[in-house]
Amino acid sequence: MNVREILKNYAAGARNFYAANLAELNLSGVNLSGADLTEANLSVANLSGANLSGTNLSGAKLNVARLSGANLSNAKLIGANFNVANLIRADLRGADLAKAALIRAELIRAELSGANLSEANLSSADLREAALRQAKLNRANLSEANLRGAYLTGAILEGANLNGADLSRADLSGSNLKNTEIRQANLSRANLSGADLTGANLRWSDLSGTDLRWANLSDAKLSGANLIGADLSNANLLNASLVHADLTQARLIRADWVGADLTGATLTGAKLYAVSRFGLKTEGMTCEWVDLSPEGDKSEIFHLSSNGSKKFFNETLPIVRIIVDAPLDLDANLVLASIYHQIAQLYPTLHTAPSIEIGARKTGITFRIDTNAELFTVAYCAILPFNDAAATHQNIIALVNILASQGLENLGIQERQRIKQLATALSQAIEQIEAINPLQITSNLKVSTSFFQAPTHTVVSNSSNQRLNVYYHPAFGKHLMNQSNLSGRSRSTSLETSESTLPPVSSVLEFIQSFDYVGQLH
Repeated sequence: MNVREILKNYAAGARNFYAANLAELNLSGVNLSGADLTEANLSVANLSGANLSGTNLSGAKLNVARLSGANLSNAKLIGANFNVANLIRADLRGADLAKAALIRAELIRAELSGANLSEANLSSADLREAALRQAKLNRANLSEANLRGAYLTGAILEGANLNGADLSRADLSGSNLKNTEIRQANLSRANLSGADLTGANLRWSDLSGTDLRWANLSDAKLSGANLIGADLSNANLLNASLVHADLTQARLIRADWVGADLTGATLTGAKLYAVSRFGLKTEGMTCEWVDLSPEGDKSEIFHLSSNGSKKFFNETLPIVRIIVDAPLDLDANLVLASIYHQIAQLYPTLHTAPSIEIGARKTGITFRIDTNAELFTVAYCAILPFNDAAATHQNIIALVNILASQGLENLGIQERQRIKQLATALSQAIEQIEAINPLQITSNLKVSTSFFQAPTHTVVSNSSNQRLNVYYHPAFGKHLMNQSNLSGRSRSTSLETSESTLPPVSSVLEFIQSFDYVGQLH
């Protein structure tokens, strides 16, 4: 069948050209829109500028064909072969290329937005500056492909193979790259903000200067990756592997990387404002200094000695622990959950439920928090449901006032600044929770509050594992004696005791001074 016959038949209304042999024909600029060319042979054919929109080319052979500037929008190209084909500037918007073969195909500046390329083979394809917005590329093979400057915003690449691909300066913002293979790829200066890279394999890839803000990299494999100058602000790096990764001067402000493995990594100059420094593996880490300024502008540099990084990146969560001198019953448990829920609405730091240990005589309530800066404020809020709240609050405020007093002339500038931040955080927390009355909530639920009237002991532990007793009820451990009849005498339901005493000033100072290595105040 020659070109004239094809065009004559098409003009006459024919659309079925199933398995037609059109190899090496010059069909440039022809209009075969909506034709059925299933399993047709168009290898080495010239289809430049042709209108093939809506055409069915499923299973067709278009190897080494010329399709530059062709219109293939919404075409059905399932399983078609475009190996080494020229598709430069071709329009493939909405086309179905599932399982198609495009090995070493030229797709420079091609328009593939919304196209279905699921399980397609694009290995070594040239996709420079191609538009693949919202395209489906799940389980596609893009190994060694050139995607430099390509537009992949919102694209689905879950389970795809991008090993060795060039994605430098590509826009992958908001894309789905879950469990994607991206080993030894070039992602320098790429935009991956908001991308989902959960479980992705990025070993030995170049991510220098890459925008990874708000990206999800939980459980990602970044061993040996180059992250020099990368922006990981607010990124999720939970349990990520960063073994021997280079994070020199990377921006990690407010990133969450608890459980990350930083063995042998380099972090010199990293910007770590509001970043938790616990739950990390840091053996063999190299870190000479870090930037702790809120804006990452080097206004607060922290230098580390050869052994300092191990203390700085510690492995202990700051905790607030309230020990109640009574076992927790079911009714009290419901009340406690309700009150803590109410508090969390106004003080979000308490949004995570505490762990509770119930013994025969005592109950331990433990809050694990992200930073030492919140220790006193969490303690202030956590004791609210209990009868000891007022006394504990008095102790907490007294401790902060002691630290903030003018008599502590031996403290350095940074320590004074941190104490000021502690006082500010506590003041703000008090304002936030003034709107609730936990005891009124308890009363409204019409349940026994005896649990909340029991003596308590509040202790805080910072991330250097140093403890500080905030409040210890003098009758703690003794109130059960009141329920017994000793020597034939019935005792009252409360013991006559003196007020709880504050810990020594030296102990409080030592507790605060250890903040130099841990949990940043912000």
